[in-house]
Amino acid sequence: MRFILILALFICGKIYSQDPIFTQTFLVPETINTSFTGAIRSTKLGVLHRSQWTHLGVEINTNFMYADTWFEGFKSGLGVTFLNHTESESKYSFNQINLNYALAIQLNDEWFVRPSISVGFGLKDFGFQNILLGDQININSGVINPITNDPVLLNETRTFFDFSSSILFNNENSWVGLTVRHLNQPNISMTEDGETPLDIFISAHANLEFPLYRFSNNRFSDKNSLYFLTNFMMQSKFSRLDLGTQYVFDNKFSVGFLFATNPLKTGLSNDFLSSFDVFGGIKWEGFKFGYSYDFNTSRIGVTGGTHEFSISYDFSYNIRFLNRYKCVSYF
Repeated sequence: MRFILILALFICGKIYSQDPIFTQTFLVPETINTSFTGAIRSTKLGVLHRSQWTHLGVEINTNFMYADTWFEGFKSGLGVTFLNHTESESKYSFNQINLNYALAIQLNDEWFVRPSISVGFGLKDFGFQNILLGDQININSGVINPITNDPVLLNETRTFFDFSSSILFNNENSWVGLTVRHLNQPNISMTEDGETPLDIFISAHANLEFPLYRFSNNRFSDKNSLYFLTNFMMQSKFSRLDLGTQYVFDNKFSVGFLFATNPLKTGLSNDFLSSFDVFGGIKWEGFKFGYSYDFNTSRIGVTGGTHEFSISYDFSYNIRFLNRYKCVSYF
């Protein structure tokens, strides 16, 4: 029994080495690429909450918070992000805080390149304090011994430093980015002397705009745009490819959808189509509100879907209309 328990913990540890993934990547791009730090040339902050798999009895909650600002004299952005990830059944939790720096370099009249670096400190808690081993139970008296002689030394927490980098190419209408996380592959082993490097996470993503005013004489259409969205992610044997579209009306309302696919058919399910995701956003003054819902399409079972809520505030929201070409365009 003890062997099965330890084996299960190792399996769970491997699952938990995967980075949390968000549906609202194109509403809150700070979740996927640190080059968006200061990308709209103002100070902004926001928070995103994700809740998934409530009907499986294993509710997973993820929170993401960010704040960043822009220094015009240095053509640089500086920001901080905080990620919190918890799993209700096992009491597993993961927290990480990152300091991000991005630099804007003008390539020509239309294109910019924005390299960025990120330094983080992470803490994983596997909830081993909730495990009861066999030698702690006295069957005759029913007393629980707080001390165990089990030879396997398990860390309740694991702390580590993390290094990542991103790059973003953008013009007035579109952007293409690449992110590589965990460049130093920090050790996240749950055993005292174990060595389990955190797998490198790679994401290649793009947001390509097709302004509708090019095809219409409608006086309102110059504020409306249609976007093609794509995001490919890989970490160890896990892979995911998101394909979709987004429609922005009057730069105040946004609706879109994504097909989340599993191109290599790895993970919990070997279905090619993992979920169908819909999302929307509203802007009001400096505020932006977002919501998304993932409809599960795989054979993993009745999950209850995935909900995401986001809210952000831009302290200088009118700046995007001044010298707009110097900012990264996204809703």
